Amino acid sequence: MEHMEEQPELVEACLQKWDINWLLHRAAQRVGAAFAEEITKFGVSLRGQLVLQALATEEAQRTQLKLGAMLGLDKTTLTSELDKLERAGLVMRVPDPNDRRVRTPMITDKGLELQKKAGDALAEVERAFHSRFTPQEMAILRKALQDLSLGDGPIHGSCI
Repeated sequence: MEHMEEQPELVEACLQKWDINWLLHRAAQRVGAAFAEEITKFGVSLRGQLVLQALATEEAQRTQLKLGAMLGLDKTTLTSELDKLERAGLVMRVPDPNDRRVRTPMITDKGLELQKKAGDALAEVERAFHSRFTPQEMAILRKALQDLSLGDGPIHGSCI
């Protein structure tokens, strides 16, 4: 694939032939790589930023189990990410007063500050991708991706 990167005419020919799954995967790789490069400046991972972003919203203040389901992160992956964020002072896990086995992750003030700065930086990265499209094309793309994301059947694996 690296060889194709050097020859734009081959990339274009390849893009004409491949199925939607391949195209979506390649597009996600491009966007993901740009996001990953930017987020490293803030000392968190893309998953960490995803968790912080979810915790920064009122509706996301829920148990670890519910947070994982909402984000598409399995229990092990979410626990590992929360451990890292907690060590960095960005989140804390509060025991449920009714069930000591249940913990609710909460974002700290430090986490809110970092999430805001990182979120603003990632929004700039996203705007660079948006600039390739007209506002109408972007609305169609967003709607198409939302529709594809809401398909029937189980989803396996992490969302990021």
